[in-house]
Amino acid sequence: MVVRIRLARFGCRNRPFYRVMAADSRSPRDGKHLEVLGYYNPLPGQDGGKRMGLKFDRVKYWLSVGAQPSDPVQRILFRAGLLPPPPLLAMARKGGPRDRRPIHPMTGKPLDLEGVTIVDDSNAPEGDAEETKDEVAS
Repeated sequence: MVVRIRLARFGCRNRPFYRVMAADSRSPRDGKHLEVLGYYNPLPGQDGGKRMGLKFDRVKYWLSVGAQPSDPVQRILFRAGLLPPPPLLAMARKGGPRDRRPIHPMTGKPLDLEGVTIVDDSNAPEGDAEETKDEVAS
């Protein structure tokens, strides 16, 4: 039995409310579940923020026994600090080639890496290597 951590939709029309559930992957979206792990309200509250509540110990348990989170739940668990950021790729247009620049996980915008220096060897900085070449030549 493959267990998925996914959202089950509740609430009225145009006012969604979701429960985070551990369920068998073959069961329907709002059908039978194994355990309720939390909730997610995407509508802004009085303070303008989205509401979310999770049972961290139970989510960690289900992840440890091999439960696979769905894509929306994976983003929720990333925001809660339980998972690393999901891999994101920007698309130029629908069905078009993917842009291979890395994406900032919180804003969803491509990162500008022109001003960033990437060093492969962390033990030897680039400036020291040039100085040693000059000393050897003289």
